[in-house]
Amino acid sequence: MKVKIINNSPYPLPEYATEQSAGLDLRANIEQDIVLGPLERAVVPTGLFIALPGGFEAQIRPRSGLAAKHGITVLNTPGTIDADYRGELKVILVNLSNEPFTIVAGERIAQMVVTRHEQVEWESVDSLDETARGAGGFGSTGKK
Repeated sequence: MKVKIINNSPYPLPEYATEQSAGLDLRANIEQDIVLGPLERAVVPTGLFIALPGGFEAQIRPRSGLAAKHGITVLNTPGTIDADYRGELKVILVNLSNEPFTIVAGERIAQMVVTRHEQVEWESVDSLDETARGAGGFGSTGKK
């Protein structure tokens, strides 16, 4: 599938790190480093603008290495980029560690997965079918 993209950054277009990667790496398009203190967040621009076809969305997800090694994650995971959005792609990063973290220009800060989606049509009813789980909520299926 071809997707139209405008790249207003000096960095290469998002690319897959390996042949079977699901996510495309997004880079920070910033003029100055951003220092995220513990529990601080920032909206980080990428310099990218895309036009997805209808029926698709782009999901913005954390990079596992940043999350595991530095406690850096995407705050609204996964962030959704709708097919009709034409603004700049930006990533909301948060530092969940106890140490400051510096985001540098061109750093890979998140990954983007493009996927199909469906839109639902609601059917208003008076009851729902029964299941083994029923209305059991958080933790109702046990720990193991």
